[in-house]
Amino acid sequence: MSHMKKQGGPVLTQALDRPSKPTCLIVASGAVAGVSAQSFLHSFTLGSSAFNLQVATPGGKSIDFTDVNETNMRWIQDFQLKSYANPAKLESTDGARYHAVLIPNCPGAMMDLANSGYLARILQHFRAEKKPLCAIGHGVAALSCATNEDKSWAFQGYSLTGPSVYELIRQPDFASLPIIVEDFVKDSGAAFSASEPDAVHVVLDRHLVTGQNDNSTVAAVQNLILLCNGRK
Repeated sequence: MSHMKKQGGPVLTQALDRPSKPTCLIVASGAVAGVSAQSFLHSFTLGSSAFNLQVATPGGKSIDFTDVNETNMRWIQDFQLKSYANPAKLESTDGARYHAVLIPNCPGAMMDLANSGYLARILQHFRAEKKPLCAIGHGVAALSCATNEDKSWAFQGYSLTGPSVYELIRQPDFASLPIIVEDFVKDSGAAFSASEPDAVHVVLDRHLVTGQNDNSTVAAVQNLILLCNGRK
């Protein structure tokens, strides 16, 4: 028996010595119908395998999910009962405490995150420190808040993807959208690419990962995890 104990000892020590997971901040919109259920589900479940996650929204508002369907409804309902489903306030979030930032597909991002000075501060820190950053679908619009004092964009010179005009035009409110990501990216001195509508399309440029749409969530988050693993 003593021999068995000796064998078990080092394994336990290794487990205790293993470094804790890196921390990842999931930034979500607090707007009505603000967050894609499917993209958030994939972001959270895949992200939690590699990160300690913290969700934050403007004002700490609870998330209002859109596109809830039979495949994700149960997960969303279970998630909303968890204590960690209560988002932290973006306003009191210190970006320096996190190793990565993940912005899932948030149609509401155009309404709140795209104008958030608090998110801008976090993104500028990530840009300066070249920390892994991932934005998906409409979540890419949130990156537009990160303008420098001279009005230039923090991600000028980067390559990105996001919702294509062909995907946006299907929305009933297309004419009144406050930001067209493709136009903003190009006008701000960055490169934009998109594949056909609903295709999986991910762009990795330095420490920035962007995904075109809901369907690109898994591939984008996997790239974020790879980036973080590469920094250790």
